[in-house]
Amino acid sequence: MTTPTHDAAQRAIALRAEIAEHNYRYHVLDDPSIPDADYDALMRQLEALERAHPELVTADSPTQRVGAAASADFGKVRHEIPMLSLANAFEVVDAADDRERFPDIVDFVRRIETTLGVTQPAFSVEPKLDGLAISLRYENGQFVRGATRGDGATGEDVTANLRTIKSIPLALRGAGWPPVLEVRGEVFMPRAAFEAFNAAARERGDRTLANPRNGAAGSLRQLDPRVTAKRPLAFYAYSVYLPPDAEASLEPTHSQSLQRLREWGFPVCPEVDTANGFDGLIRYYRRIGERRDSLPYDIDGVVYKLDDYEGQRTMGFVSRAPRWAVAHKYPAQEQMTQLLDIDVQIGRTGAVTPVARLVPVEVAGVVVTNVTLHNADQIARLDVRVGDSVIVRRAGDVIPEIVRIVPERRPEGTQPWTMPTHCPVCGSALEKVQKVKRQTKAGIEYEDSVAWVCSGGLFCPAQRKEAVFHFGARRAMDIEGLGSEWIDDMVELPFIRRDGVARPLAGPADLYYLTLDDLTELRRLSQEREGHVPETVRKGKVATRWAENLLESIDRSRATTLERFLFALGIRDVGESTAKTLVRWFGGLDALMNASADDLRQVPDIGPVVAGHILAFFAEPHNREVVARLREGGIHWTEAPPQQAASGVLAGKTVVLTGSLESMERSAAQEQLEALGAKVSGSVSKKTSFVVAAPGAGSKLEKATELGIEVWDEARLVAFLADHGAGS
Repeated sequence: MTTPTHDAAQRAIALRAEIAEHNYRYHVLDDPSIPDADYDALMRQLEALERAHPELVTADSPTQRVGAAASADFGKVRHEIPMLSLANAFEVVDAADDRERFPDIVDFVRRIETTLGVTQPAFSVEPKLDGLAISLRYENGQFVRGATRGDGATGEDVTANLRTIKSIPLALRGAGWPPVLEVRGEVFMPRAAFEAFNAAARERGDRTLANPRNGAAGSLRQLDPRVTAKRPLAFYAYSVYLPPDAEASLEPTHSQSLQRLREWGFPVCPEVDTANGFDGLIRYYRRIGERRDSLPYDIDGVVYKLDDYEGQRTMGFVSRAPRWAVAHKYPAQEQMTQLLDIDVQIGRTGAVTPVARLVPVEVAGVVVTNVTLHNADQIARLDVRVGDSVIVRRAGDVIPEIVRIVPERRPEGTQPWTMPTHCPVCGSALEKVQKVKRQTKAGIEYEDSVAWVCSGGLFCPAQRKEAVFHFGARRAMDIEGLGSEWIDDMVELPFIRRDGVARPLAGPADLYYLTLDDLTELRRLSQEREGHVPETVRKGKVATRWAENLLESIDRSRATTLERFLFALGIRDVGESTAKTLVRWFGGLDALMNASADDLRQVPDIGPVVAGHILAFFAEPHNREVVARLREGGIHWTEAPPQQAASGVLAGKTVVLTGSLESMERSAAQEQLEALGAKVSGSVSKKTSFVVAAPGAGSKLEKATELGIEVWDEARLVAFLADHGAGS
């Protein structure tokens, strides 16, 4: 009978092998065979085994990629084989033909043909990744050391940091590798990962990375590998070397060596190819150039390498660069220009975005005149001021951005930028958004976020489409037939004619004053904009039927509930549940509109942030005017006396619904539970009284089980509602 330790050791070996296989399929073959959740489950099993039996941990275990303790500095590594740079070749603009446009490539190919006495030599060709060159040393198939290029002769030892990159194999696959092997390649940050990292940093108010290359280089030079482990880095191998005293190359050609590296577990750029002669190189240059913006990583050119190793040895080196390879560069993706002004734009939801106005500059083939600055905190971090010289970057499909200023060119007398106090579109106050920092026993703590919003939600023309769409939604005023396409037309086309003047829809209140003639004119203008006006639009009942239906739906919505109306107004953080709480507490709209901050803070579950949003909304004169006009347009409801404590058999209970109910709509179940005094929440916590789990219940059910919270099935819910007079 085997001992438990032996069983654990065998299981650990099997898990490491299985995880290594999945890493190979994911990073090298780009063909994962299991979903991320299953991969994570395997990792958790291995981590648990190694925690229980620390003696089982090996240097090549995938659990060891999390990063070791911080180092005081980096040691120096002398490269046995120098890491040389490449000569650069550029394009001559407005040349007559390809040989005049690319003279450096003509000379490069001619020199090889003359020296080797060949025509149409074969090259290995690949994108020139914009990252950080590194060297990896393997002994007996195990990764033992990694270093940066440095000055070519000596680099920095960044082994601990490189071990955190999942695409770098810690142990080689297969067999046949030499006792000592050096693999070189590029550490880079994929574009999508870079954008996601920066978006999260901006949300937290942290410093963002200037560009993917700087992000990769800075991540590898972190003294604490645990920081590197949190960065989304990747690696592609592009060359292989044996020790200087080795008698032969790995394979006869460079392209064959790259294939061997793939078999041993190294990811190789999928765009690597071969090409023959000058024409083949230029075709590859153009092919990759056309795809440059859609590639998942940044490149600044392509690299041509003579494929035959024997030919490479014959060509030799000149100065610090090989004579058998060259980097063919694309136009720069960063340029310097001057910042003329900083404006703010108001989005559909009221979000405020600062925008830099620039002296036009061409970056990567596109003329850039405006660049988003994301938020005021980003401006402060960059210390961007009107009049500054700035570096603008555009990579691929990424929106152009300012990555840094040029401080030595700053004019005298410049001042730090400050956020305007009022919306440039409607004049309403701009306010900074607050978010929850933490929840303690003493209550909820809030902090400022990086976002600003315009408080004139119902009035602001910039927010008009979003305001009308939300107002007419099913759970708000439920105006059937008011789709997004018609809303677009309503706020863009001058279809309302009053006092001889035609104008578009100004906001939700205008809906209740529309006529059949208005909507018929809207339909005509919409069709005209598309280039045709059907006969049925000019005359005929078919053309007006849709308008009659919409007017009927608008008319039906006039009789509503205060909860729906309050939710429809679109006050920040006032959802359906909060609207119901406010109505139950205050009874009527006037009482809510005139409530003070102290009044609002007494309402259960209304914190200072939500109270602030309500106060700001009703303090804005424009919003009050729109509310008054809506009521004048016939919107009405039945008000009830204030009920400042919930009543019913479920008073004081918090309920969570999860899964897909089969016997009723979830909204109907929520209404019936709330009618019995319950608060229906969207998340499970220790305060949850019970969870109703219908078919398809997922994480909420799991959390309820973990916390020991009572769980009902749908049959029990239906029976309970029927017993208490709330059944459907």
